[in-house]
Formats: sequence, structure tokens, C-alpha cells
Amino acid sequence: MERRIMADLEAWKSSEHRRPLILRGVRQCGKTWVLREFGRRCFDDVLYLNLEQDEVLRRTFLPDLDPSRIIEELGIYRGRPVDPATTLIILDEIQESPEALTSLKYFSEDRPDLHVVAAGSLLGLSLAGPSSFPVGKVDFLKLFPLTVDEVMRAQGDGMVVDALAELSPGDRVPPAIAKKAEQALRLYMLTGGMPEVVTTWLETGDIAKTEERQQAIVDSYALDMVKHAPPSLLPKLLAIWRSIPRQLARENTRFVFSQVKSGWRAKDLEDALEWLLGADITAKLVKIDRPAIPLSAFADDRAFKLFLGDVGLLRTLAAVPASSLIDRTPMTAHIRGAMAENYVLSHLRATGIDPYYWRSENSAEVDFVIQHRGEVVPIEVKSADNTASKSLAAYRRLYQPEHSLKMSLKPTLNGHLPLYLAWNVAAYLDRS
Repeated sequence: MERRIMADLEAWKSSEHRRPLILRGVRQCGKTWVLREFGRRCFDDVLYLNLEQDEVLRRTFLPDLDPSRIIEELGIYRGRPVDPATTLIILDEIQESPEALTSLKYFSEDRPDLHVVAAGSLLGLSLAGPSSFPVGKVDFLKLFPLTVDEVMRAQGDGMVVDALAELSPGDRVPPAIAKKAEQALRLYMLTGGMPEVVTTWLETGDIAKTEERQQAIVDSYALDMVKHAPPSLLPKLLAIWRSIPRQLARENTRFVFSQVKSGWRAKDLEDALEWLLGADITAKLVKIDRPAIPLSAFADDRAFKLFLGDVGLLRTLAAVPASSLIDRTPMTAHIRGAMAENYVLSHLRATGIDPYYWRSENSAEVDFVIQHRGEVVPIEVKSADNTASKSLAAYRRLYQPEHSLKMSLKPTLNGHLPLYLAWNVAAYLDRS
């Protein structure tokens, strides 16, 4: 699979100001594979260390945090020395060793010649803990699940992706390309972008086996909560997580704490919510009061929606049968709309865009508002080919933006972008 983050990793390797790199991302989004593939492509040698599986490796960081000693001992342990110029050092599951996490500071200060990358599950929680280190001593990248264009390339439709990328505002997607792209989108709404799920589908074409893999990932998230969360938080964590599909399907204007469990209020659940966000298990979309730059200055953190990091996992958690999405039964219209929003949100985030949403006092609501090159752009999402939007029209009357964007299944690029081009929003706006 070709991942867009590979270009960022190559830029890190060649940077004159390179520091140890931490790769963050939700569990099972492909961090280990990406780092090992990066090592295979760009280095003569890879020293891969899994700190969860090997206690001997964890003890290497205990006597002191001198990076030269650590590297020498690791070289002896594997029977081959580390060459700073040609070896990539991968510290996987680094959250299992607070000392290894702290050691990155000293790798940055004392051995900047080394290429050190770290990854692990629930790293956001470890970095926020008392054993974390100064952020200024490390570089960060974040990996997201596969986007629909990455999946299309993996299944052999790279030429379709290239043709879509060449389209400009005012164009209409050629019918043959639109057909293939729409088929890929429908499949993506079933599988999502978790690499193991996508691989299972590509290798077997069996939706039952694919859904088994999705359910296993959902179960592993619950097990992570059981294993890593304080016991007092566990009931609240599970309740919040399981309520996300229900609240999205109801088209709530914000996440409603009392809908998690009757009688619960925000103050009762804030600690559990922060744990879920720190673990990258959920994605938070915050409302803005008005569209002005920077958007973050006008965000109302009391009003937000919660999504999942992957639309396929949302479908699994919501127990939406694959057949109902294929048949597009009216009974699943609300959850299909929620899934379309989750899909677009994950693609905006994966391509470096930090979105918000907007709601007026008169109940008009725009799904996403983004900041792009000094401009604020509203985006309205439809799960079918209906592009009528009273809320976007109300926004335009109030703020008269230079650009606005609708997204649906229509194959046109005229103030509109087909849903299967959600990975290309920035390029479309640059050409508008």
C-alpha cells in the first residue's frame, strides 16, 4: 500500500534539524508497517525493537539514559552495530517503557546523528503523563487510516486516482471514471480504511471475513479501555463510546451528555472524554460562533460532536448491515448521513485540515468550516446526489464567503466536489 505519509517521513530523514520522531495514530491504523516500510525503502539497515514483547529491551533503558550506551548495548544484543548514517532505529510500543520515552530527549540533545523513530498504542495518554518529556525535543507525525484514494491505489485503480487529481473547477467527472470512483466509495463506506480490514477484503472479497476483522478491532478498543484506563473511568468510557453512533444518527446539534446515560452531566464525564480523545479513539468536532481567522479563537468548546476515526468502525459499532448500505434502504438514511460526515471528517484530518462546524441561532447548521490559505470555507455534505442546502444558503447570506463547497455523489466540480474526492479538498480550493 502506498501511504501519503511516506513523503513526510522522507522529508524528516533529510532534514538538517531532524529530531527523534514520534508517529502517533489510533491503534491498528498501520504505524508499524509504515515505519518498517520506510526503513526498507530509505535505509540500508533497520533496528526494529518492540518494547512490549521484550523485557530485555526495556531493561536496556533502566541504568541511565545515555544514548551512546543504549545504542552500543542494542547493537550487541542484535549482534550487529548501529551505523548512524545507514540505520533506522524503530522503538515500537514505546509507551511500555517510560524510560525509553524520556530517552528521546537525550537522543535529541546528545546524538542528533541517529535516525530514531518511535510509535505505540495510546501514546497520547503516555505523552500527557508525568513521565513525558519536553515536546520541543522531538518531532511528531500522525498517521490516519487509509483514505479512499489510497485504497483505490491498493486495489489497482491508481490511474483513476491520477485522472481525478487532474480535474479542475468547472469540470465534470467523465462517466467511466465516475462509475469506478463511486464503486470505490461505496466499498470504502463498508470497509473503512483500517489496513487489516482493507487487506482482508482485497485478499478474500468476503464481506463476512472483512466484518469479522472490523469487529475484532472494535473489540480491541474496548479491551484497551479495560487494560489501560483507571477502573473508575471504565463504565463512563464504554458508555460514551457506544453512544457515538446513536447520537450521530439522531442528528444532534451537539454531543449530549445526558444521552450517554440518564442523569449524567458534562462534569461527570469530562475526565472519561479526555481519556478517549487522548487515546485517539474518538475525533472531536467543535462548533464555532462565527467564521473568522483563526477559527480556533472562535471555537466554543462546550458545543461539539464526537465521531470515530474510521467510518468502517462507525458502521461496525452502529451494527449497520452491509446490505442496507448497498440497497440504500430509507431506514438507514440517518446513519448513512452520519457516516458520510464521518468519512469526510476523517479525510479532512488525514490531509492536514482541522475542521469545525457552524450553527446559527436559528438552527441553520453547516457540517464543516475550514481555514484554507487565509480564507474560511464552509462545506456541506450529502450522502446521495441531492445538493440542496438551506443551511449553506443561510451561511452564505450572512457571511458572503468567497468560496463554499457542497459534497455529494454528483459528478461535478462547480462549487461542488464529489464525495470520492474528499482527499482533494485543498487542491480543489487552490484551483478555484
